[in-house]
Amino acid sequence: MPRLPLPPFTHETASLKVRAAEDGWNSRDPARVALAYTEDSQWRNRSDFLRGRDSIVTFLTAKWRCEHEYRLIKGLWAHDGDRIAVRFAYEWHDDAGAWHRSYGNENWKFTLDGLMARRMASINDVPISEKGRLFHWPLGPRPEDHPGLEELGL
Repeated sequence: MPRLPLPPFTHETASLKVRAAEDGWNSRDPARVALAYTEDSQWRNRSDFLRGRDSIVTFLTAKWRCEHEYRLIKGLWAHDGDRIAVRFAYEWHDDAGAWHRSYGNENWKFTLDGLMARRMASINDVPISEKGRLFHWPLGPRPEDHPGLEELGL
């Protein structure tokens, strides 16, 4: 089944794709997130190399067991044809209660039916104080009126 919007992307449709991905990840539902990827999707996430939806579900399940109160903002960086480049930041705390902001860039490649076939992510973690947090919405999708990366100076 096609996953709208479909390539080739315009600025508007690439922005919609980015927001849909952000909303999916903010659900923290590994099975839901994995449906946006092809059955044999290839990932590089930091130093982890994954292939296929099952490995994506396993990876995300472990991720969200350790990254508590996860809140993510993605922003479109560039697009061309069937590819989108994204930058992002997310905040979370570990089991000890220490807060972090993780910054990164992703490169995405899509199939004609709008599923992501490749996701290459580079990510850096920075410790932050609880007072230094910027993402305070209730868990789940970021509210439409919440500032994005640019507005937050990220």
